[in-house]
Amino acid sequence: MSDTHTSAAAVARAGLIALAVAMGIGRFAFTPLLPMMQQDHGLSVVAGAWLASANYLGYLVGAVAAIWMQRQAGSAIRIALVAIGVATVAMGAANGLVLWLVLRAAAGVASAWVLIHASAWSLQRLAAARRPVLSGIVFGGVGAGIALAGGICLVLMHVKASSAQAWIVLGVLSLAFTAVVWPIFSLDAGAEKTLPQTRGALRWDRESLRLVLCYGVFGFGYIIPATFLPAMARRAIHDPLVFGWSWPIFGLAAMVSTLVAAALPPSLSNRRLWIGSQFLMAIGVALPVAWRGIAGIMLAALLVGGTFMVTTMVAIREAREVGGSNATALIAAMTAAFAIGQIVGPISASYLERNGDFSPALLIASALLAVSACALWWPRRARH
Repeated sequence: MSDTHTSAAAVARAGLIALAVAMGIGRFAFTPLLPMMQQDHGLSVVAGAWLASANYLGYLVGAVAAIWMQRQAGSAIRIALVAIGVATVAMGAANGLVLWLVLRAAAGVASAWVLIHASAWSLQRLAAARRPVLSGIVFGGVGAGIALAGGICLVLMHVKASSAQAWIVLGVLSLAFTAVVWPIFSLDAGAEKTLPQTRGALRWDRESLRLVLCYGVFGFGYIIPATFLPAMARRAIHDPLVFGWSWPIFGLAAMVSTLVAAALPPSLSNRRLWIGSQFLMAIGVALPVAWRGIAGIMLAALLVGGTFMVTTMVAIREAREVGGSNATALIAAMTAAFAIGQIVGPISASYLERNGDFSPALLIASALLAVSACALWWPRRARH
């Protein structure tokens, strides 16, 4: 890290790897593993939904804790990454729904900490280095992690590995990646904290409330396909070498889209990109209903995967502009609302589902996403 450019590149790489572990494995490894666990353990859709929601409940707890707890960013990221790796390995060693619920909740807490701290840590340093375009690389880590986890599960399904073996492989991989970035996050020992210095630092006004509510709706809307796409694909076609591609496609679309969005001209504001992405996502969520079969599901994976991380990236950047000095607290509040939406989404979908058909839940999610995009379109009140 001898000069500004090297420093910016190292920051971008560290942020990419941290988000890949936190989100690709800590949060979303369960999605491609759900069909494997259904086959190995006879896991029902309802049990799978509760496991997904346990992770999202942990994510909510982690986000709320990040609002109030003062923790130096580098140490918070390192502790959370280790927790994700350990919890993921333990998923393969443990047996039984209760233990799985606890472990998935713990991974959710750690994932929220990494997302909040690592994104704030990375964006702050990239802005100081005048390399904001590298934020696309940081947020591309989520898609890269999803694609990697999905690709590994695809290979493991092909060689007839068990879901327990898959959990252990992903957990060991998480710990290896943590070791790679450990020294970079250690460089900030004793440096400034990324969270507010005082409790209750977030100033609630109309614009902050609008961002929090719309981000919560986004969490509800995208999580239903993000939880059940591989299960829907498996219902459409039983060959794992076909349905197994739904999640890697989702991840690759997420990775590429963030790089493209980061390179777009400044005239396309964060708010416009958020609105456009959410409208496209609404279309993608409804596609499996309008276009039955594996083709509609794969196209939905492209549209939802290609917009959910762009929405996340531009929403966090918008929060930095709206929140000002309280940006990290606003990001944490938005993440908490997002987590509530994710908790409600899978549980609602599991009770609306009939024989593997998620059509009612998908249509409700699509409608809410469209309404939320319209709410974001409403002009902002002038600031004095």
